[in-house]
Amino acid sequence: MQEEQLIEGLRAKDRKTTEYLYEKYSRALFSVISRIISDPDIAEEIFHDSFIKITRKIDSYEESKGRLYTWMANICRNSAIDKLRSKEISQSAKTNGIDDFVYGLESQSGTMEQVEAIGVKELINNLNQDQRFIIDHIYFKGYTHSEVSEEYDIPLGTVKSRVRAALQVLKKNLDRI
Repeated sequence: MQEEQLIEGLRAKDRKTTEYLYEKYSRALFSVISRIISDPDIAEEIFHDSFIKITRKIDSYEESKGRLYTWMANICRNSAIDKLRSKEISQSAKTNGIDDFVYGLESQSGTMEQVEAIGVKELINNLNQDQRFIIDHIYFKGYTHSEVSEEYDIPLGTVKSRVRAALQVLKKNLDRI
């Protein structure tokens, strides 16, 4: 099914289109959430809530702003981050390291092979320890710049500088691939 057909079917509330969407995208969308939420039960709950949100808010999707998958992945990612920041999830849920992220993706999601194939581990390992720490917390654990600054007593400007430097290193290494 082409993306335009998928969007039209979702907007028409077509059941077969919704089933197709679930069949084709559920693993990828669940893996987006699983990178942020390590508890599989909570991740599954967030996925189902996000999937419902996707089908209900399809009319707010604008093709000119990006692809459908990107829009759906952002909904899932934002829902996971919202849950992570909620009072329901304790601070201890934010203790997994970057190695857990790189190596710990569940094999049933089918993303471990994809992550290894694109070389995420090698790219992250090219960062220095400070940059790796910042990228791990902001991009993989859902922290904001301010939260990293406050919790780890790092000046906000330093956090932002490390993010910028890390992204430059990652971009340079991606350009070589």
